[in-house]
Amino acid sequence: MPVLLEVAVDSVASAVAAERGGAHRVELSGSLYDGGITPSAGLIAMVRKRIALPLHVLVRPRTGDFGYTADEFEVMKRDILLAKQLGANGVVLGLLTPAGRVDLVRTRELVELARPMSVTFHRAFDVAAVFPSALTDVVSTGAHRLLTSGGAASAEEGVTALAELVAAAAGRITILACGHIREHNVAALVRATGVQEVHASLQTPLPVHEPAVEQHAAGSSLGGPPRSELVSATVERFLKAAAGAAVQDR
Repeated sequence: MPVLLEVAVDSVASAVAAERGGAHRVELSGSLYDGGITPSAGLIAMVRKRIALPLHVLVRPRTGDFGYTADEFEVMKRDILLAKQLGANGVVLGLLTPAGRVDLVRTRELVELARPMSVTFHRAFDVAAVFPSALTDVVSTGAHRLLTSGGAASAEEGVTALAELVAAAAGRITILACGHIREHNVAALVRATGVQEVHASLQTPLPVHEPAVEQHAAGSSLGGPPRSELVSATVERFLKAAAGAAVQDR
């Protein structure tokens, strides 16, 4: 079977480029440069308007760890309902207890609230205290998919764990591999692990045209972080490389 590609995007332009390039699904977030947070309602609505691809929305009220307060949990619930209202096909979330375990009770509540949308449990899994046995916990929440690098900084470093997770999942949940997956390594990763879905951020830094930005007295820049966008040709090359895994397996 062909490898399914989910592309991480944080703008309308990147979402459109993902579709033009042949991606199979989009994960939409805000502020990708620092790990991603829940995108705005306006961004969700405009991406939904512009693309026909399945659209999964990140539900993460802030950056940092994955242990959320009662108020932050309420924010997550409201964001799930809003994503559903705006036409999202799925949500991406992850919660841990203070002990670093998968937060079963609250994750189950969010999975139920999200129905009929699909739910992906994200890389909070990779920092769970009992990785990789946390897989059983994630399965028990009712989540449909697990986004993971195998507990490592990259999918290449976590390749052995990813293969073990695919085997242990045994069809109960989809393993969505992530972590610096690019066209040069995707085919080898697929062959080594057996994953059928991969997640990648394939963005290209944009050239900076504006003049140098003056600094605040405190020394911080007014310009913010450098911007990146997805280019459809990058997606096309990635998918062509991924197809090489299936060809070599014949």
